[in-house]
Amino acid sequence: MALPRREAETLALMSQGLRNGAIARRLFVSTKTIDHHVSAILAKLGVPSRAAAVALTRRDTDEV
Repeated sequence: MALPRREAETLALMSQGLRNGAIARRLFVSTKTIDHHVSAILAKLGVPSRAAAVALTRRDTDEV
């Protein structure tokens, strides 16, 4: 599933191990905005956690 640009950027930073506050600072948005992006990412990918989202992304990348 293709994510909107900001959600994709958020997921990429999550995969680097960054927490929401650090991601927010990197993207120049509020932590609350990142909280919403993370929730949307988890829902769209159908996973229960950040770790599962990152693992799914890594698995999909490895298959290409």
